[in-house]
Amino acid sequence: MNYSDLNEKSLQELNELLKEKKVLLFELKAKLKTMQLTNTSELRACKKDIAKIQTAITAAKAN
Repeated sequence: MNYSDLNEKSLQELNELLKEKKVLLFELKAKLKTMQLTNTSELRACKKDIAKIQTAITAAKAN
């Protein structure tokens, strides 16, 4: 996910995407606790995506 892709989205789309990513992060953490997660780098990527979305939301609110 690139930040340039997020700039084109509306505030509502960004909020929906943020909600989806937070649910995904919750599921990944649950899998990690139960030893079902094989690729732990997914956690870091998901966290970074959430940060990018939150940055885009802040920028959209400023405009």
